[in-house]
Amino acid sequence: MALLMEAGSEPQTNDEIIDLEAISALKESAAIELKDKGNEYVKMGKKHYSDAIDCYTRAINQKALGDSEHSILYSNRAHVNLLLGNYRRALQDAEEAIKLSPRNVKALYRAAKASSFLNLLDKAKAYCENGLQQSPANEEFRKLLKQTDVKILEQESHEAGISKAVVTAENLVSSFEDRRLKMGRAIYQELTGIKKPMLDKSNMLHWPVVLLYPEVMSSDIIEDVCETDSTPPLPWDTGKEYTRDSLELYYEADSGVCLSKKEILRYLLEGTPASHLEDLYTEETSTVNHTSAANGNRPKWVRVDERKTLHEILKGPDFIIPGIPVFFAVSKRSSFYEDFKSGKWSLPEF
Repeated sequence: MALLMEAGSEPQTNDEIIDLEAISALKESAAIELKDKGNEYVKMGKKHYSDAIDCYTRAINQKALGDSEHSILYSNRAHVNLLLGNYRRALQDAEEAIKLSPRNVKALYRAAKASSFLNLLDKAKAYCENGLQQSPANEEFRKLLKQTDVKILEQESHEAGISKAVVTAENLVSSFEDRRLKMGRAIYQELTGIKKPMLDKSNMLHWPVVLLYPEVMSSDIIEDVCETDSTPPLPWDTGKEYTRDSLELYYEADSGVCLSKKEILRYLLEGTPASHLEDLYTEETSTVNHTSAANGNRPKWVRVDERKTLHEILKGPDFIIPGIPVFFAVSKRSSFYEDFKSGKWSLPEF
């Protein structure tokens, strides 16, 4: 009997041949029945999708049908996996269907659809173009190809934005290193939002500068001060205390911790298309750590020499830039002046 034959052996008698043909016919019939049952389950809705997949899988495992029919089974299973959101499995099934029958238009469409969902846009485009070669008037392929082309353009634009942001940040990091500037944590972003320096075409640094008025706890932001400018042009009040000739600028010396190259780059990429990138540098570039170096817990205020350029001030050995330059404006005519100078006043924590 054929059932007792060893696997891989050829039938030796007419009875064995007849038995094998009967078994093959039973398997073929079972596979067709399972395929039809799977189709019925699909029509019955989402609750029966898993049953449909089971039927198609069992039909495939019968290994009783030709390549064309097997291609349909894989394509049908791909369709259900698409409906379930199993896009990777859908793509695998659709590609298997295409191997078995390269002209299977439904399989090509499902492969394109799954590739699109997986953001494999070049592959999705290729399957759409292949499908249009097989079925030039197919509107579904045309629509999907158009959508894919739009996604490709958006992706290219996004990638270009990432590349530009990274290059800009890396150039800024290099400019800080060339100028021997020390960058610290951006602790004033609650006041300023995300503001960063920029390099112009002449490779000159331009900084947003924050002016804090500690006596009244208010602030001004000067959006663009070139590093070659002297101390920034000050907005001041019209009262008698904060006239320009009475105003002095200070910075807090040795305040904070110098960031590593990787940390500076991460800060510069905040708010850009490249903000999600990690490990652009695999190694930290070590820098000297600074903490508040004032006596006891008191801050150390250093008066700004307004004859110097912004660059000359920022490169001072005790100036750690808290993201962007911050200066404290105090009036010599104010009763607050002596408290500030003596270190009795300190900045609230942000």
